[in-house]
This record gives sequence, structure tokens and C-alpha cells, in this order.
Amino acid sequence: QLQLVESGGGLVQAGGSLGLSCTASRFMFRISTMGWYRQAPGKQRELVATITNGDRTNYADSVKGRFTISRDNAKNTMYLQMNSLKPAATAVYYCTLHHPLLPHDYWGQGTPVTVSA
Repeated sequence: QLQLVESGGGLVQAGGSLGLSCTASRFMFRISTMGWYRQAPGKQRELVATITNGDRTNYADSVKGRFTISRDNAKNTMYLQMNSLKPAATAVYYCTLHHPLLPHDYWGQGTPVTVSA
């Protein structure tokens, strides 16, 4: 059973930085597209960033220039470095794994991020 485990969430002041990690339990990580999504209270889940197995990245306009997604295939781990955080970034952050040969996308349990004003 493939599992994704996020870590690194917490409380930070506006303007601060926080780093998230997502570790996958199986080798599928290195051939899959990985992503970060977030869901703020009362809002729909939204895309934050994605990274392909070829390290091609994509970012939501709201985080471009401030967030960086990366991956370490040797560690089956994906990262999200978040800088210049704003209160609007307060949400539960989820990592996802996508591969066309898998029956569905996989999601982690989520890690909360709170940015205080």
C-alpha cells in the first residue's frame, strides 16, 4: 500500500518561512508527478505546486516567486519551501502522487500551516 506522509507544518508569523516534506513509502515516487495542494477553512482545495519526474515545476499564481517545490528521488521525498508567508496561506497542506498507471491519485493526511498576522 502506497502511503504519503507530510511533515513540517506549524505556526509562523506573516513574512516568515516554513518548509514542508512529503515522503512516499514506495518506489513509485520517482516515476510519478508529485504535488502540493491546500485547503483553507471554508474553501475548496486548491493547487499550490506540482513537480514531474523530470523536475518540471508548475505553481499557482498566488505563490510564484515565494514557494519552491523540489524532490529528492533517492529519499522518496518531496519538499515545499514557503517564504514570505501571508495569512492567506493558512490552510491544511496535502501532498499528492499521480501516475497514469495507478488507478487513482494518492493523498497524504495533510499538515496544517497557520500564518499569523
